[in-house]
Amino acid sequence: MIRFDDILDRVSSRLDEKDILLLQKAYVFSARAHKGQVRRSGEPYLSHPLEVANQLAEMGLDRTTLAAGLLHDVLEDTDVTAAELRETFGKDITALVEGVTKIGRVENVPSEVRRAETIRKIILAMTDDLRVIFIKLADRLHNLQTLKFLAEPAQKRIAAETLEIYAPIANRLGMGRMKAELEDLAFRYVEPEAYFKMAALIDPKRKKAEAELRKLRRALDRLLKENRIPAEIVSRIKRPYSIYRKMEARKIDFDQVFDFLALRIITDSVKSCYAALGIIHQHWTHLPQRFRDFIAMPKPNLYQALHTTIITADKLSFEIQIRTREMHDLAENGIAAHWRYKEGESPAALKEDKRILWLREMAELFKEQKNPREFMESLKINLIPEEVYVLTPKGLVETLPAGSSALDFAFRVHTEIGLHAASARVNGKPAPLKTPLRTGDIVEIVTSPDRSPSRAWLNIAVTSNARQQIKKRLNQMEQDKAVVLGGKLWDKETRKYDLPAGFPTGKSLLARLRTSLGIAPGSYNAFLAMIGRGRIVINRKLLEKLVPEGTGLRRRPAAPAEAGIQVKDRSRALLRLARCCSPVKGEPIIGYITAGKGVTIHARRCPRVAKETLAPERIVDVAWGSVAQDLYKSGLVIRSNDVPGLLAKITSAISALGGDITKAEVETTADRKARIKLALRIRDIQELQAIEKAILGLPDVLGVERI
Repeated sequence: MIRFDDILDRVSSRLDEKDILLLQKAYVFSARAHKGQVRRSGEPYLSHPLEVANQLAEMGLDRTTLAAGLLHDVLEDTDVTAAELRETFGKDITALVEGVTKIGRVENVPSEVRRAETIRKIILAMTDDLRVIFIKLADRLHNLQTLKFLAEPAQKRIAAETLEIYAPIANRLGMGRMKAELEDLAFRYVEPEAYFKMAALIDPKRKKAEAELRKLRRALDRLLKENRIPAEIVSRIKRPYSIYRKMEARKIDFDQVFDFLALRIITDSVKSCYAALGIIHQHWTHLPQRFRDFIAMPKPNLYQALHTTIITADKLSFEIQIRTREMHDLAENGIAAHWRYKEGESPAALKEDKRILWLREMAELFKEQKNPREFMESLKINLIPEEVYVLTPKGLVETLPAGSSALDFAFRVHTEIGLHAASARVNGKPAPLKTPLRTGDIVEIVTSPDRSPSRAWLNIAVTSNARQQIKKRLNQMEQDKAVVLGGKLWDKETRKYDLPAGFPTGKSLLARLRTSLGIAPGSYNAFLAMIGRGRIVINRKLLEKLVPEGTGLRRRPAAPAEAGIQVKDRSRALLRLARCCSPVKGEPIIGYITAGKGVTIHARRCPRVAKETLAPERIVDVAWGSVAQDLYKSGLVIRSNDVPGLLAKITSAISALGGDITKAEVETTADRKARIKLALRIRDIQELQAIEKAILGLPDVLGVERI
């Protein structure tokens, strides 16, 4: 168990006396709060906050973060309140502790929903102060180190969540050491068979590998000293989970993992990095396809280094990474390496860091996506490492997730370019927006002012920002349509009456809606949109509640019925026939206000009407016009014996009565029965009934049903 004095020894050289006193105060407070509590391992509970604080100290974090690490569980696991913590330690430390505190237990809420809400809370807290995630990652690391003391289901759940969420977050923030440790610890519990298989492959080769690494290290050290390049050389054997992922992703065997053995050269400058690379390539054969210059083109998490793979005289392959001391610190601790606060400095200092741009995208996504499960899926997609590097025609580099399309690129360049994207040019050649991009592609987006997003774009876009902007514009387009439709419905309904003087309009209408009906739209357009979406049904009963006291509504004389499917006083443009029941002129019908589509006409025989699944407040009275000028779609299913020539007799009977067959499907069975499905166009219900009667009168027809 780590001791508090060990932590003080680690940080004493960079913290002053005031900082040390704060940490001592936090330690004593945490010890008292957790007094008597024991972890599943049997250790005193205080061992956990001490381990977390020690991890944070290793990252070189400030006194506020260290104090919050010591206190991070007091709100969740003790009787300490946020008010008490705030009074004792101030708002900054309390905000960090609140940020890492889980969502409390709520009755009737599934545990997976509660976990999703906790992760969403942490992500949101990160957007205000990134130190929240440093504490949470340190907390998760120690919990994984003691995972063996939990039951197997809990082990698998915590480990899987680590691989899906926390390790990718560490990767996005460039925290390589934390990411690797989280992955290896979780790997053992998520895929135990694969873990022990990797161990069986690695362990027999470890002793020989270490000897080979020492041999190459001595040779490199000699060469660099001869060329007066200052360097520290360290060796490593590739981690089990990293090997496993590479083998799975590339479908390769263990012997094809070329970076199993690696040396890292840490030098003083970028110039020395390239000089060391030149010397290495002069003395050993290197694999050109394995060379990567992450100094000239850093990874999205700002990782920088030169990577090359060499082949020795013994036919062994080694990866060599070359970086400066600053690059090494950044690769190990990522954005935490830059988190060196002076007292009073604002956490907003790193708000514009490229490594946390995705956080702002996720924060925006929360506004659109409230469902915790959907949010978790979006988060997992958003945490996929960005691996595709593409260029604009001007040579600017954009990074995108693997699998991104030209449409994703358009939104990455600028939202307006994405919203009006018509097509693309990839490497000078015309290409559709769905074209998947590869590293090195030069992409140009062709825009059109008349172009706007469609639902199909959501099947193309991968990045959360592109999907969010598409959904936002689609919602706005739906809102605009609802406003126009609502205006038409309002006008048509109010024209049926002579409205009295003083009937409210504008702001007075909104006030009247609020006082008389309890409806509070934010604007007149919002009111019309509610009508267009079917959330408010305009009828006489509603209008009577809006007229001034002492007045009433007088209905105007009804206009004469018109041709076709004109329904009472409503405009034909606001009507459509329901596909679920395909009503035919003459049969009983009802109208149903459908969100964003006006009035949908259903037959009263419709299953949705019969089962009362339609909201009664949206049902309106409708009737057919007097003259039939349209043809209506309908369908019949005929059960019969399987005899030659029957279909010809049926079609002749339908034609004789004026019906039009648009499609016919015939199925036969082994017992010599047939099922004939017909799609028809007819004038009215009387014609359809006559057709049914005629078909039933034919020999070998067993039954006729309408569909």
